[in-house]
Amino acid sequence: MDDSHSLESFDVAQAEPLDAVMQKIAEHKGCGTSGGSGKASCGSGAGENDLPQEIWDKVKNHPCYSEEAHHHYARMHVAVAPACNIQCNYCNRKYDCANESRPGVVSEKLTPEQAAKKVLAVASTIPQMTVLGIAGPGDPLANPEKTFKTFELISKTAPDIKLCLSTNGLALPDHVDTIAKYNVDHVTITINMIDAEVGAQIYPWIFWNHKRVYGKEAAQILTDRQLRGLEMLTERGILCKVNSVMIPGVNDKHLVEVNKAVKSRGAFLHNIMPLISAPEHGTVFGLNGQRGPTAQELKALQDSCEGEMNMMRHCRQCRADAVGLLGEDRSAEFTTDKIMAMEVTYDLDSRKAYQSKVEEERLAKVAAKNAELQTLAGEEAADVEILVAVATKGSGRINEHFGHAKEFQVYELSTSGAKFVGHRRVDLYCQGGYGEEDSLDTIIRAINDCTAVFVAKIGHCPKDTLLEAGIEPVDQYAFEFIEQSAIAYFKDYLDRVKRGEITHTARGDADIRQGAFISA
Repeated sequence: MDDSHSLESFDVAQAEPLDAVMQKIAEHKGCGTSGGSGKASCGSGAGENDLPQEIWDKVKNHPCYSEEAHHHYARMHVAVAPACNIQCNYCNRKYDCANESRPGVVSEKLTPEQAAKKVLAVASTIPQMTVLGIAGPGDPLANPEKTFKTFELISKTAPDIKLCLSTNGLALPDHVDTIAKYNVDHVTITINMIDAEVGAQIYPWIFWNHKRVYGKEAAQILTDRQLRGLEMLTERGILCKVNSVMIPGVNDKHLVEVNKAVKSRGAFLHNIMPLISAPEHGTVFGLNGQRGPTAQELKALQDSCEGEMNMMRHCRQCRADAVGLLGEDRSAEFTTDKIMAMEVTYDLDSRKAYQSKVEEERLAKVAAKNAELQTLAGEEAADVEILVAVATKGSGRINEHFGHAKEFQVYELSTSGAKFVGHRRVDLYCQGGYGEEDSLDTIIRAINDCTAVFVAKIGHCPKDTLLEAGIEPVDQYAFEFIEQSAIAYFKDYLDRVKRGEITHTARGDADIRQGAFISA
């Protein structure tokens, strides 16, 4: 596609040199490692003092690029790109589907004009919505006219909203200049392999130069184009996140090499996601019985790659029409019929005022964490690490009832602080006012490597069952900040170990002793 007829010429000479960008990324391991203080979960956990100012300005209120921001800021995707130029064995694009939450699924496809009005409607209703992404349900760059028309409309009517796109990378080198012209500062590329032998097991075919290409030849073209596109974006100072789907027995070990390859080309962040392969989704992998990784397998791979570059741990593998905070979806509130009937007034000043309040809350959260972290100073327990699960609705607080939680956020606690390491989706325990025992069993299996679970409230029955499984229910920090509370709990945990009330094991469990909680 030639966009020169409608866009001003992009002056490549003004772009930041690749070596300068690469040096910044190398110095900060993509996006920093200290997260303001203590041990960050990933580069996306970095704080303002960890990054060059121009990078901090790009990520500070981006919920996908900043782990801290995802507690406070929302994003939305608009489904304007239905066509795709590759076939993935883990993908089945579904339209008019409201009951599945995974990439490639939407309830409605939109025109650019409909999408632009939807963005204004959502941004006016959800003032903490700061990011607009185009992620499908196909590939945005296989639909370049619709994608860039949408960006053009939104940049004129809502200039404060960050623009993002997610792509498989096949067409990426052809559109880097246009991406830069529209000030799309964040691009996600899905890169699952750099070896065509591995790629042939994931991609049956690609559509390239007006024909289908199959097998290893297709995979080789794809990986070459992906890596070249990543380099080109980095040359222009555009932040790149790489998504990789972990497929046990196919690319799980190979993703370590992918991690090194994308780091060397300037990727800002690496997001290794679990394969979603339920048979009812109708994907090739789902139908042939290919399993996804366990939470523990995923964490182990992420941990092994973290030494090479920073890892994203808070991804929710969103639908292509998701709206709201990560982990929630409010798209049903903004159907086409509803937004077309709305009178929308985009009040930029009100949005800025609301976001200023959000920043005040965010700064208070960081200050509380840092103050609590000082209480661990001098602790001689560097080898002690435990995992805890947290029920939260957002805002970085412990504010969800155990029975209402659809997921638990997991933190690793040590003398370095609280490190976010992932989330675990679970079935609702409370169903119509009653506890569902089968759901409780699945919850325990999901968090059985955690020492404790933090909740706003919990009933006696699930509390007793959790104790029997070796998981301590913790509700004394209800509605407090997560990290501050987790650090306080860990300090108390160490004190109990010193007093001999509990015994710490390598797994992070504890044995009952003198009335302490029961461990499996």
